[in-house]
Amino acid sequence: MDLEIFDKTANGVPDKHVTMIREVLEFAGKYIKLAENTEMSVTLMNNEDIHRINKEYRGVDRATDVISFAIEDDDDEDEEFPLVMDEEMAAEIPENIGDIFVSMDKVEEQAEYLGHSYERELGFLVVHGFLHLNGYDHMKPEDEKVMFKLQADILDAYGLKR
Repeated sequence: MDLEIFDKTANGVPDKHVTMIREVLEFAGKYIKLAENTEMSVTLMNNEDIHRINKEYRGVDRATDVISFAIEDDDDEDEEFPLVMDEEMAAEIPENIGDIFVSMDKVEEQAEYLGHSYERELGFLVVHGFLHLNGYDHMKPEDEKVMFKLQADILDAYGLKR
């Protein structure tokens, strides 16, 4: 997976946490058998910036913990000029699945509130966002059950247990 991580926080995120994000997302990608040529990004920010994004794109006037923006969707029927290529050519072109934005302030707040480690909360949020980019959702109870179990399974297998 080609993963770009951008640190837009005021004080900077320690290298150990950036490394952990990279490792847990690589692990999650392998866990769900994501194609090797997948691209995505993670932007780490403070509450003020994620609040602005949440208000602008979701109409919610408050800071949140994680926002995911999927770039591609599987419905190519709406495309006016669909791209036609053979399987070999298609396998060589990276698929950008989207962007994840994480409030590092919320990571700290929620880890303390929930009584688990900062690393567990950070891992939870990036895996949660990652699963959204890969088509998982929790709007319906049956979908929530699937997504939250997968989330827990990935975090536990990686070693970030509650």
